[in-house]
Amino acid sequence: MILVADSGSTKTEWKTIRDGVSGESVFTSGINPYFLTTDEIYDLLVKGLDIYAGISFERIYFYGTGCNSIAKNDVVRSALKRFAPADEIFIGSDLLGAARSLCQDKPGIACIMGTGSNSCYYDGRVIVSNVAPLGYILGDEGGGAVLGRKLLSAVLKKQVPGTVIDLFFGTYKITPAEILERVYMKPFPNRFLGQYARFISDNINIPELQDIITTSFDEFIRRNILQYPESKIHPVHFTGSIAFHFRQFLEELLKRNGLRPGIITLTPMTELIKFHIANPNPVK
Repeated sequence: MILVADSGSTKTEWKTIRDGVSGESVFTSGINPYFLTTDEIYDLLVKGLDIYAGISFERIYFYGTGCNSIAKNDVVRSALKRFAPADEIFIGSDLLGAARSLCQDKPGIACIMGTGSNSCYYDGRVIVSNVAPLGYILGDEGGGAVLGRKLLSAVLKKQVPGTVIDLFFGTYKITPAEILERVYMKPFPNRFLGQYARFISDNINIPELQDIITTSFDEFIRRNILQYPESKIHPVHFTGSIAFHFRQFLEELLKRNGLRPGIITLTPMTELIKFHIANPNPVK
């Protein structure tokens, strides 16, 4: 039996493959080795994946945000080894998982647009080039945390109509002081900021909120996708909640920039499972 995991900043989806058939999805919170130790990840696995306790896996494929170096990958691998015996444990970036999901064995531009954002040119086997995402302070254009940051900034600086400000505080029952504390004093500010993308989605008819979406997506296209010469040749695919729920704006801006929209999925897992069924031992 094979276990496949896709982990973003907010949540991790786990799914098994047995004899070419996938099991039901199981969810835990996001696992990022930049923020969690091996012991903390192990405790999370014990609490959230009791359904897999005692199972020996042939292979485990874990794709996660923050899994971009040998040292950080080993943090996750060590926790998985303690939790579930496996003949082989592969740790890859969430971007590789997205590329395998979106492109399968074909070349293309693969993008993640969820709480954060990322992109790459994938040649059908490996990631060939990647513009550094840089996180929600220096980058992550178009991601939920950046959308939330722009929304909160506009609300607190009164750069949107008073009716929007009243609607925001009426919806969330939070004070400006509490917002600043959550952003600057509490852990996981990206998750805190990312939740406010929902407010934009729920009120997308408001022009000022549409502007946040279009300017953010335009920044993502200019600063990331157009950096790849191959983007003019191959389709541009997306996975993630932001891309999925705002796909109308995204597809329009891609076409406006002379790019060809590819598939847009809510999560990578369904197509990632298809990839691993078709490729039992993919190129590492």
